[in-house]
Amino acid sequence: MSWSRQGGRSGPRGYHHGNLREALIRAALELIAQKGPAGFTFAEAARWAGVSPAAPYRHFRDRDELLADVARRGFDLFETALARAWDEGRPDVFTAFDRIGKAYLEFAKTEPAYYSAMFEAGIPADSSPELREAGERAFAVLRTATERLVATMPAQNRPPVLMMALHIWSLSHGVASLFGRGDAARRALPMSPEELLEAAVLIYLRGLGLAGAPTGAGSP
Repeated sequence: MSWSRQGGRSGPRGYHHGNLREALIRAALELIAQKGPAGFTFAEAARWAGVSPAAPYRHFRDRDELLADVARRGFDLFETALARAWDEGRPDVFTAFDRIGKAYLEFAKTEPAYYSAMFEAGIPADSSPELREAGERAFAVLRTATERLVATMPAQNRPPVLMMALHIWSLSHGVASLFGRGDAARRALPMSPEELLEAAVLIYLRGLGLAGAPTGAGSP
């Protein structure tokens, strides 16, 4: 289920709490979609889930720990989406790399509440080993794809893989955050976010001398 700022339930609802933790996660996603990750309190999440203000403390130390768990789940979903798009580099590394960029934008568009929790909640990655590891696994998909791209270059011309992966991540994240979101923060753009990212990555790869980078609709 996607949690957009316009989506979700219309208001709080009581639960038969066989799983209070899941109810609180759902409540947090609803509230992030409506108010952003900084726009609600722990007590408000409890009310939205239909439980007493004390009930969340059975599972979470405070609101930040709840947000960290939401972000962790988001990164797990993000990793799955990126890995599916990469598909072990089939049918070729450039096509698969392009799919990763589109998957990045699609996640920001269809899961804006998770995306906000992951990147905008201000929760330090080292606040939770599980959150840090989930983020690293998601980034590892991009880094693996970048390694495969770099391997197509002559050895003497290869840039540092980590640096290149961070550059591509920054491009993808910038386009997603500014133009590819599924909420009111999205800016207007005279082209699709996918076309913008494709063109930006193509220019970047050609600048590195990746002669195998394909030409297409997003080419300058």
